Amino acid sequence: MPTVVDEEKCIGCGSCVDVCPADPKVYEIADGKSKIVNPDSCIDCGACVDACPVQAITMK
Repeated sequence: MPTVVDEEKCIGCGSCVDVCPADPKVYEIADGKSKIVNPDSCIDCGACVDACPVQAITMK
């Protein structure tokens, strides 16, 4: 899994879901937080990292 979500920082805005080009999407919003649901779909593009307004997503 190349990305990690810091659930303490995550505000559940959905920006990561919106910009993720992977199919299926790597993320979904559940319980008001971003959750990694398809880690194998990640293509290491970094779009989610750049889109997160609170820097809650980092690349491993």
